Amino acid sequence: QVQLVESGGGLVQAGESLRLSCAASGISFAINSVGWYRRAPANQRELVAAVSSSGSTNYADSVKGRFTISRDNAKNTVYLQMNSLKPEDTAVYYCRSPIVPAPGYWGQGTQVTVSS
Repeated sequence: QVQLVESGGGLVQAGESLRLSCAASGISFAINSVGWYRRAPANQRELVAAVSSSGSTNYADSVKGRFTISRDNAKNTVYLQMNSLKPEDTAVYYCRSPIVPAPGYWGQGTQVTVSS
């Protein structure tokens, strides 16, 4: 049984940082792509960062230079380091693996709230 569990969300002020974790069981992040998505109220879900099985990364324009995705194969965990947070980063953040093929497996989400 595949399970993805996100953690690390919380309430922070603008300019502060958070690190989200996505720990997996039943699937190996070493050989699967992993994406961090977010859904803000009244918005569609968007992909904010992804890491491929080979380790290449890509980011949404809105988070480039502020967010960093990384992977620890030994812990089978993917992280999202979020710096210089803005109120518009407020959303529920989800991890998903693999990104393709769909649908992949999703975690339950972790809330990030950034106050101004």
